[in-house]
Amino acid sequence: MHVSGTRLLSRLQELADIGPIPGGGSCRLALTDEDRLGRDLIVTWMKDLGLEISIDGIGNIVGTWNVGCGAPVMTGSHIDTVRTGGRYDGNLGVLAGLEVIETLMAAQLSPPRPLSVGVFTNEEGARFQPDMMGSLVFAGGMALEEALNTVSIDGALLADELNRIEYAGSSPSPGAVPHAFVELHIEQGPLLEAQGVRFGAVTGVQGISWQEVLIEGQSNHAGTTPMSLRHDPAFVAAKITVFLRELAERLGGHQVCTVGKIDIHPNLINVVPKSALLTLDIRNTDELILQQAESEVAEFMNALAHSEGVSITTRILARFEPVVFDPRVIDLIESLTESHGHSVMRMPSGAGHDAQMLARVCPSSMIFTPSVLGISHNPAEFTEPDDLIDGSNILLDTMWQLAHMNFDEKTGD
Repeated sequence: MHVSGTRLLSRLQELADIGPIPGGGSCRLALTDEDRLGRDLIVTWMKDLGLEISIDGIGNIVGTWNVGCGAPVMTGSHIDTVRTGGRYDGNLGVLAGLEVIETLMAAQLSPPRPLSVGVFTNEEGARFQPDMMGSLVFAGGMALEEALNTVSIDGALLADELNRIEYAGSSPSPGAVPHAFVELHIEQGPLLEAQGVRFGAVTGVQGISWQEVLIEGQSNHAGTTPMSLRHDPAFVAAKITVFLRELAERLGGHQVCTVGKIDIHPNLINVVPKSALLTLDIRNTDELILQQAESEVAEFMNALAHSEGVSITTRILARFEPVVFDPRVIDLIESLTESHGHSVMRMPSGAGHDAQMLARVCPSSMIFTPSVLGISHNPAEFTEPDDLIDGSNILLDTMWQLAHMNFDEKTGD
């Protein structure tokens, strides 16, 4: 029993054609008109399969094949993108889930439990923060009211945008707890390709710390203000950027640090800036080391503010502790991948995913396919068709086996 590769690739292309950008990628920021069109397309395919469709208050879409009994085995991901998105990030997990259900239906095989596919709202966090918002609300980690009151980078209220695109649903939040959750996703990194391994059995997700940093100094003439009398936010922003890079290299291991955005005001060639606004992205698989990194950054910025005569204020955008996936699901993915004749390695995820939120409430893990050159969040994002198809077949067998497994809440047996 195998999924239809032709159908899967065709649907990936059809979804990528919504919000196209040069280079073959897509731009479907959360709750924009493009996101609505993508949602409409997915809902149409769910209806074609006769799935029971529910939409909750944050706009999460869940399509369920109501067979068997009990809580469903769930898969899924997201279809919102960053502004320079590729065609596979998130989309593969949703469309592979539909493909699993359609394949089983065509084979007239009914699992002993329902199967469901989730499309989670605002996974990227590119327009509304924090990221993974829809799955966080679904899993009960964020109150619906708090999420609805979030303001986007363009000043729009999330609740208003949900209503505008007509995806404010009535299903309850948090959602019903699944029996298990498994997500198929491109790696978005270079490890699988570099090591010549076909697939990853994902052991967990790095902890993420996002901060917005506002530096306020004194705007002045670039030619007449002596260097010793400057209070220059651009210089301070540069020092913070360098410190983060050096911190990541010193801590080593899985520590990564990024300054992804810097806005300078007034942004003129001959003016010492008045302010700088930047974002810090700090990640580690170890919570204690992540806390150490955050502490060192805070101490450095405090000292820098004093020495340069500027004010520095910070705002937390997102903070998630590292997540460890269920070893039983990891073992199953590893075993099934090997039974398909493919190489597999256990690995953590450097990126955040909806699966880390579902792991709060049910046994969860992920399957990674390779990303060519490790490129993602870029129109050049690419995964070989055979990897997409074979990864979907591993998902098919994993969901089938999970539907037959019993997870004892107390013992894990």
